[in-house]
Amino acid sequence: MKHENHRRRPTALAAGLLAILPVLAAAQQAAPRTPPTRGIFIEKSFPAIESGKWSGPRLADGQPDVQGHWSNTVGNHNNWTDPQGGIPGDPQTRNRKLGPRAERAPSRVSDPADGQVPFQPWAKAAQEDFLAHFFNPTEPKYIEPLARCAPGGVPKSFIWHGYEIRQFPGYVVFLFNSGTRVIHLDGKPHLPAAIKLWNADSRGHWEGNTLVVDVTNNNGKALFGRTGEFASENAHIEERYIFSADGTRYNYVARITDPTVYTRPWTATIPAVRYTAKDAPDGWHFETTLANHPKGEVIVERDERICVENNGGFGNVAAGTPAR
Repeated sequence: MKHENHRRRPTALAAGLLAILPVLAAAQQAAPRTPPTRGIFIEKSFPAIESGKWSGPRLADGQPDVQGHWSNTVGNHNNWTDPQGGIPGDPQTRNRKLGPRAERAPSRVSDPADGQVPFQPWAKAAQEDFLAHFFNPTEPKYIEPLARCAPGGVPKSFIWHGYEIRQFPGYVVFLFNSGTRVIHLDGKPHLPAAIKLWNADSRGHWEGNTLVVDVTNNNGKALFGRTGEFASENAHIEERYIFSADGTRYNYVARITDPTVYTRPWTATIPAVRYTAKDAPDGWHFETTLANHPKGEVIVERDERICVENNGGFGNVAAGTPAR
């Protein structure tokens, strides 16, 4: 009997959470989110950047100094070929008008000209099958790996929240929301072919303003977006990170070859912009916090986030309904 009475009463945790929900709601209404000062996530076009000499600051080991917080500028991972088009077949009303396709950002597929991944017929069928079941996954294969806290992989990590670039002698390190990627600049050979990694194996070098990276050893498990585009573990990717002369932008240009999945090599292009203290963090592209140093210096810090399967948006509080 005592056990039954215990079940009928709200737990202390649930009661406490329920008590603060009105306070959180009032705070959210009183302090609406400040939009970024630049067109993050809404750029409909972006400048081309040519490879050439680097005229900006350099680090002690000679690398161009590109350290900082970065984000893509045209959209998140909902749609690979239509970055601002949302997920096809989404049953929820998003209260936004897409407008004509020509007025939205271009496909991340910059070659071929039609903006589509040149899949072999079986691979195109697999991608469409995933998309058809995305909102009602009846089998584990229809659940996006990133929803299970797996690394975003290459190249998806560049369109999943913002990220930080750090540089060390002989290395460039990307700190993504979903994992870390290390690019070796020391001339070491790739890992043995039998070793496969979510973020692959990266060996690079600098050519002026361009970081050139050879990517192998991909495990083929990550998807490019919620629309289901993919590569296999046989993929070979040639990346070029082309930085602008003032260091405020770069274009990620990747040539992807995988004869087991595609009919021909193809190119992905993703524009990125550097965060500055003048930009307002928006909780998606720039998960950053401004901290005042005792000496008056403003320090940009990246938020740490623990991934939980099926987690909700930022600031949400969940509380169960007490049993009656």
